[in-house]
Amino acid sequence: MNTSPRRRTHHRSEDTERLGLTGLLPPPPVPGLDPDRELLLKEALLRKAALAEPPGVLTTGASRPRRRLVRVLAPAVACTVAVCGVVAVNLADKPGRGTTAVTRGGAPRAPEVTQLLDRIALAAAGRKQPTVRADQFVYIESKVAYAAQSAGGGPVTMAPVHTRQVWSSADGSRPGLLREGGGPDTPLDADAPVHTLDGPGATPRPSTAGKRGPSISNPTHQYVASLPTDPDALLKLIRDETRGQGQDPDQRAFTAIGELLAETWAPPRVSAALYKAAARIPGVTVIHAATDATGREGVAVARTAHGQQTQWVFDRTTYAFLGERTVLTEAGDAGPAGTVVGTSAVLTKAAVDRAGETPVPVTA
Repeated sequence: MNTSPRRRTHHRSEDTERLGLTGLLPPPPVPGLDPDRELLLKEALLRKAALAEPPGVLTTGASRPRRRLVRVLAPAVACTVAVCGVVAVNLADKPGRGTTAVTRGGAPRAPEVTQLLDRIALAAAGRKQPTVRADQFVYIESKVAYAAQSAGGGPVTMAPVHTRQVWSSADGSRPGLLREGGGPDTPLDADAPVHTLDGPGATPRPSTAGKRGPSISNPTHQYVASLPTDPDALLKLIRDETRGQGQDPDQRAFTAIGELLAETWAPPRVSAALYKAAARIPGVTVIHAATDATGREGVAVARTAHGQQTQWVFDRTTYAFLGERTVLTEAGDAGPAGTVVGTSAVLTKAAVDRAGETPVPVTA
């Protein structure tokens, strides 16, 4: 009679041990689903309420503006900007801040940034997006602001946030257009990338003879749409094509991915691969509170290099890309640590038939 309680206790101990071991194993794949369908199923579980996008145009609405910039190739401090306050840029190396934590059972847990970028990738893969025809233009409207520093040095000065509109030929065969801050229209040469600018507000330089075809640094929409969707292959391609462009290899890759995310309209699966590739770059961390150029607060993925931290800001609920900002991490001639020296917010991404044409807003 005294053995029965001990037997039940023994069984409960075995059950507990089995459950603990099971918890260390990855979840089994969903049977009968190909990888794409399984990805969409996971994304549906992450987001119970998906936002419906109007055909041919992607907008984020009043609460989730989005941003698109003509890339400014500028010196370290002379880059995009608006005063959005001071943020914490000295992140502690503790679990949940880009380091690998260990559970009580001893199994490693993915860094917080990996978990966040995986969710962002799943959300991106499930978004609806129309196909952009080769004869169309990709239209991107954003709010941006730039910081500038005088030739004699000193603290940076900030210009007000203003509207920036860019029309890029999908296949690169026709001239594009830049319209910014109420100024005159600036034609963009058909053979030049949208982001061939020497500094903030500079007139885009014309293309040079013998210019090579599209690349990571000189993308067209068709080129971006053809990128590998395997994150490892994509990251290798990005590293190879950005070799010799200054900075360290990891920062070059992070910057290149940010440019593609912010300044092109990548198809869903390519966007997902870009986020997963970013998760493989050392030094990428999470900022729990950051704002874009319109003041919307979200969560950010960031990397620090050369005294600056680049932040990609995302909506906390939908994981949609909101914009970018750059923050000084070291005090210097340009200003104290925490000074925001670049900001942007994507408002609209759409496909249109002519440069200068704006998409018609779609109301519910």
